[in-house]
Amino acid sequence: MREKDFLGVSAAGFHRVVYGEWGPTTSASTVVCVHGLTRNGRDFDPLAAALAQQDKRIICPDVVGRGRSDWVHRADIYGYPQYVADMTTLIARLDVASVDWVGTSMGGMIGMMMAALPKSPIRRLVLNDVGPFISKAALERIAGYVGDPVFPDLASLEAAFRQNSEGFGPLSDAEWKLLTEHSVRQRPDGTYGMAYDPEIAKPLTEAELTDVALWPIWDAVKCPVLLLRGGRSDVLLAETVEEMRTRGPSMEVVEFPAYGHAPMLMDEAQIGVIRDWLDG
Repeated sequence: MREKDFLGVSAAGFHRVVYGEWGPTTSASTVVCVHGLTRNGRDFDPLAAALAQQDKRIICPDVVGRGRSDWVHRADIYGYPQYVADMTTLIARLDVASVDWVGTSMGGMIGMMMAALPKSPIRRLVLNDVGPFISKAALERIAGYVGDPVFPDLASLEAAFRQNSEGFGPLSDAEWKLLTEHSVRQRPDGTYGMAYDPEIAKPLTEAELTDVALWPIWDAVKCPVLLLRGGRSDVLLAETVEEMRTRGPSMEVVEFPAYGHAPMLMDEAQIGVIRDWLDG
């Protein structure tokens, strides 16, 4: 993996967005993989390594406020208009006419919004456990653990991380350890916190939450879609999937029964589904 970066811009000024690049820079196929709300681009290491073996170019950004990217410390900046603007800058930086998009949760929402726009550069879209409807109950559950928790050591952080993220599925100890290592920051006093700006939580924790319904955006998507669902997910409900089948773009659905929100795309079965569909 090669670590690179670019400058995005907001009302707060310029900010550095870091991304990992896998595979040949001259590949005819570029895949952009974008993570969930509190996650980062290193979640896609196993998927990126597998796709790079097919001579694809894989790009895994840390969305602003997460991971290795800058924090702007302003809750009003953290929202989909900024994320879409930054990802558009990223695609321009890559100097390609089109990309395939793999998005988990928030990353899928960003991809769906971009795919719905006229002249979108997104050729094929993989939505990982997210759709155009998210219930208030699911948002309240997420708001319950997003914030600025403090842990005395890495062991206690990993234990809390496993509990809050049990929907990631039956991961191995090594996989949990890998995710934890890329999800942590050490604070000045020696304690540990999560590797995201606590300000990203304010839109969830300080607003009156309601159901999110973005059906007009879904209806505007024109590219083919692969929809992945955790069988126990509370974010992508089964009835939402059924409604998506009746409207919007051409869509294929694959469900992973043992997973909740959201499958981490780390095992060979999940990687294989994405690899085969992108080549289909």
